[in-house]
Amino acid sequence: MRPARTFPPKMLAAATLACLLAACVYRVDTQQGNLLEAEQIDQVEVGMTRSQVRFLLGTPMVADPFDQSRWDYVYYFRSGKTGRRSKSHVIVWFDGDTVARIDMPEPVAPTKRG
Repeated sequence: MRPARTFPPKMLAAATLACLLAACVYRVDTQQGNLLEAEQIDQVEVGMTRSQVRFLLGTPMVADPFDQSRWDYVYYFRSGKTGRRSKSHVIVWFDGDTVARIDMPEPVAPTKRG
């Protein structure tokens, strides 16, 4: 009968370290769309032109080619570390070339990754 093989301590330490490092995963924050501050949105007024709105808020995330009277500014953020998600949505309605109204649908509450 052969004696049981033992691993050298350095080899055992290296294998343990490799297993621990494999468990470390970095997840990147995901950010999409137009991040708008409340001050920027408050500056948009009924009667402004499309170019003035574009100057204040930037190019809209969604401009429907079939409905020229609506610009959607959508923002989505997911934290890579915690998995929390947040979303905002602002709709600017136009009548011709001027702002008719501004809608801000209810913001979606942040959710935790499941």
